[in-house]
Amino acid sequence: MKDVIITGATGMIGSAVTKIMLEKGINVTAIVRPMSENLEYLEELVETDEKRIENSEYGVLRLFDCELSELRTLRDKLGWEHDAFFHFGWSHTFGPGRNNVSKQEVNIKATIDAVHLAYETGCKTFVGAGTQAEFGIANAKLSDELPKDPKTGFGIAKLAACRLSQLECANLGIRHVWGRILSCYGPGDNESTMVMSAINAMLRGEKIDFAPAEQIWDYIYVDDLAKAFIALAANGKDQKCYTVGTGESRPLYDYIYAIRDAIDPNMETGIEDRDYKNENMTVLEADITDLVADTGFVPEISFEDGIKRTVEWVKKHKTY
Repeated sequence: MKDVIITGATGMIGSAVTKIMLEKGINVTAIVRPMSENLEYLEELVETDEKRIENSEYGVLRLFDCELSELRTLRDKLGWEHDAFFHFGWSHTFGPGRNNVSKQEVNIKATIDAVHLAYETGCKTFVGAGTQAEFGIANAKLSDELPKDPKTGFGIAKLAACRLSQLECANLGIRHVWGRILSCYGPGDNESTMVMSAINAMLRGEKIDFAPAEQIWDYIYVDDLAKAFIALAANGKDQKCYTVGTGESRPLYDYIYAIRDAIDPNMETGIEDRDYKNENMTVLEADITDLVADTGFVPEISFEDGIKRTVEWVKKHKTY
């Protein structure tokens, strides 16, 4: 790959993919929402320091402001010479919009528009970002072999976007690869996630009341996730869906203790300070057998190391 296009480039995952691509000497065309509050994450990548000016192997980053609903308007602006299209852009992944039918319908259409923009800009590969929510409630390792029974509007829309973009890519002769993300964490994570809310509270010296947190979970650090998606673009099989995680799981309370230890080992965690409410006792573990076999991807960063990096990022940006 020499030139790629990325939607959702200011998000945690999109910005990580952008950073790694640029370091590999790959040119990135980043499509970002106008006035995105996370634009600073990309701006950090285009600093004109001497090291990057002298490094001719570093990729070129181009930024284009565009709403997801207007992707097709970029056709004549982006040019023809691109290799792959990464579609991370998606609105209303958190909050009440997750179950808003009209808002999720816009996301489905934007995914199909992204496929057409990929075709119109010369891309031979379309890589879409799915979610574990496409499975619904599962109690086994997640792989594409499992039935899909999504319970949220977000999960239903992602599954529909996957199937329809597969069909449209086949119609247009583009390779289609879909990566279903389980749980990702790292710099730039949404403030409402368990990991980031726990980090912020603990840095403030506050104790959070957790349930026993016995759910089985699979967390992958954002840089590892980004490398997995790059590997999918390079070697993922056409029309195939992959589950993306570490392939290893731990009880949720184990992750909470690791967050606590990275901040203050003497702090109380608040685990078991409240009862379960509507939490489902699910197994959220990725079966990455096909991902490893087809692409050679192997996760490298332990949760303990990833959390230390995330905590340092939060301190640097003072988000807490």
